[in-house]
Amino acid sequence: MQEQNFKNHSRMVPLYHYVTYLLLLTILVSTAFKCSRESCGVYCTNLLIGALTFATILVTYFARSFALKAQDRAIRAEESLRHFAMTGKLLPGELKMGQIVALRFAGDEEFLSLIQKAISESLSSKQIKE
Repeated sequence: MQEQNFKNHSRMVPLYHYVTYLLLLTILVSTAFKCSRESCGVYCTNLLIGALTFATILVTYFARSFALKAQDRAIRAEESLRHFAMTGKLLPGELKMGQIVALRFAGDEEFLSLIQKAISESLSSKQIKE
C-alpha cells in the first residue's frame, strides 16, 4: 500500500465528484424548467422525475458524508491508540478532528511535540501536514 503524505492524501474521482453531480443537477434544473412550461397532464410525471433526481442527489451526498464520518472515527481511534501507546494517556480533548487527521502524517519522533504545538498555536490541518 502506498504511504500517505500531503500530496496524495485526498482523492478526487472525476466521474463521481464532477460528472455525477453535474448530471444530477442538469436533470433537476431541466425537469423544473419543463414542469413550468408543460400542461397539468405531464406535470405529475415531471414532478416525479424531479423528486427522484432530488432523492438521488440526497442519497449521493449522504453516502459520501457518512463514509467520511466513519473514516474520521477510525482515524481518531488509530491516533488515540498511537498516543496511548507512546504516553499511556488519552489523546488531548483540545484537538479538533481536522488536526487529528493531519497528525496521521507525522512521524513517531515528531508526533508528541506536534500535538502540543497544534494545541498551543491552534494550527490548521494544512499547517500540521506541512
